[in-house]
Amino acid sequence: MLNPIAGPFPWLALLIGLGLVGGTRTLRRRLRALPSLAGPSTDEPPLDAWTCVTAIGVRPNESTIRAAVAHAEQHRLLLLDLVPGDLPADELLTLLHRLDPDRIRRDPLARGRGAGHALLVHEDVLRRAAVPAAELTDLDSPDLIRLIARLRPFAAHATGHAVAPELPATRPDPTLRKRRLRAMGVPVWPTLIGNLGEAAAYTGACVTTPFWGALAFLAMWVQPYAVVVGRSPVRPRDLGRATGLRPILAGWRWLRAVSGPRPARAAEPVMDPAALRPEYARSVANGLDTFFEDRRKTCPWCGSSRLVVRSRIGDHLQGKPGRFTLERCRDCAHVFQNPRLSLAGLEYYYRDFYDGLGGPGAEALFGTMSRTYRGRAELLRRHLPADAAPRAWLDVGTGHAHMCVVARTVLPDTVFDGLDMGDGVEEAERRGWIRTAYRGQFPDLADDLAGGYDVVGMHHYLEHTRDPFAELDAAAKVLVPGGRLLIELPDPQCWYGRLLRGLWLPLFQPQHQHLMPWRNLEVALNARGFTVVAREHGRAHQGNDFTGAVSQALTALGPNPAMPWVAGGPTPLRRVRRVALVTLSVPCFVVTVLLDAVGTLLARVAGERGGSNAYRLLARKDPG
Repeated sequence: MLNPIAGPFPWLALLIGLGLVGGTRTLRRRLRALPSLAGPSTDEPPLDAWTCVTAIGVRPNESTIRAAVAHAEQHRLLLLDLVPGDLPADELLTLLHRLDPDRIRRDPLARGRGAGHALLVHEDVLRRAAVPAAELTDLDSPDLIRLIARLRPFAAHATGHAVAPELPATRPDPTLRKRRLRAMGVPVWPTLIGNLGEAAAYTGACVTTPFWGALAFLAMWVQPYAVVVGRSPVRPRDLGRATGLRPILAGWRWLRAVSGPRPARAAEPVMDPAALRPEYARSVANGLDTFFEDRRKTCPWCGSSRLVVRSRIGDHLQGKPGRFTLERCRDCAHVFQNPRLSLAGLEYYYRDFYDGLGGPGAEALFGTMSRTYRGRAELLRRHLPADAAPRAWLDVGTGHAHMCVVARTVLPDTVFDGLDMGDGVEEAERRGWIRTAYRGQFPDLADDLAGGYDVVGMHHYLEHTRDPFAELDAAAKVLVPGGRLLIELPDPQCWYGRLLRGLWLPLFQPQHQHLMPWRNLEVALNARGFTVVAREHGRAHQGNDFTGAVSQALTALGPNPAMPWVAGGPTPLRRVRRVALVTLSVPCFVVTVLLDAVGTLLARVAGERGGSNAYRLLARKDPG
């Protein structure tokens, strides 16, 4: 009998067992969430608007394709991944670890994954994604999985997966395993290290408490069978072998994965940082003086001359050269960059942050914030009359419009348009995430958009602007009487700002020009004919204070030497220093993730008193 006071190892075996049970239940739930294609139908769905893209060696029959088209049209899908009914157990478990069919249906930002055998695509998706026909042939399994991820944004609300019982799986190719894992988003070496740690835990449990350790090991051994037992839409053709030989096969597969050839780079063009180095060198050849305006002597919010230096910090975001001063007004507590960046400075410091070199990273980060985006839309919905959805929403500073595509799940009858300075807004229109893309400065476009919107959203946008008052005036002009203005901003009065000082992420230098307390913003809104109807602190909190501080410290101590703005380039010493700093930062990140989780809980109970690093204001434009 398990003795809870016999030392830590019985508990280790128990925790391993509980983890396996929980993981197996999750995989079973995901597997059973996969629908199965229906049999032949008397209806003959039109096939001319669809393309079935297959991996090498996969040959779906006509009845499978027709059933897939019928399923896609019935469920209003534009992208349908077909999972073979006899998919090998290892590939099935990898797929279920990376794919949650329920989340794919409800979260338009969920990453696209697939079985890598056959993909049904509507011609509209291929047209908007600009995928030439030549890139749809001679694909192996990893190529097809990458294609799913590439097309997924163009079918954000219309992607699905279904089991095709008559579609036979191809024989697994060990030489493709590393590329397949990479395409699925599985980091090979970190996952291998995690597996070795898991194996060490099993060994420790078996050595110290043989009975309970062996029981946990047995649970791991039979997991493939436990996942598919019962009424499963997939029956792996190698289930017996995969279950009986799992410990041996798992080690062999991972050995092949880590010892295999390095995967070739993706076919998509990749920007070379070294090619940008001369351009960045020319930008700073005459110094940084042109990047700054003259220092002002009064607060831009209230006009007071009682100013004090809040922080002097460098660019801890990208590691570009320069020092930036934030000053605080003693009278109204407004925090602002002084001297502020000139237009040339803004162009330099924004370059390769949200697009270019920084585009993929920014895209990945914004793709993880669905809960935040949904929370903004739900705040608006809670303060609308019953059954009264806004007609049109303009999202200012929309970027790639991640906010808009998620908000549509809350407000499906609302049309979303986006406005931004970068080219991401035009990409958002091509994806179908917004109806219309406006590119330019909001105050410059306000006259053309006057009275055209029921809602204007400004989410972590106003702090980037040179003149927040002009932005609020533009919002008042664009909104109809009774329209809503939803604003989300960093809260400069947050506790963590005083604790972390120059490493507090919401300072976000050199991009953030203004940090305004919510009371200041409410007064400014009232002066422009708005009434604040709701304010949120805890729900607006972004749990990244401590993690962001470590990330910024890492950049400050050793910026990535491969980046083109780092003078001198990537010398061997700088590379070694960067690797050492990244390695040392790993345990720090583990601790800060826990601290940020605690901070998120505190923000819910003490957000208004400084526990939240952000706030939201919802204001109504008064009639007349």
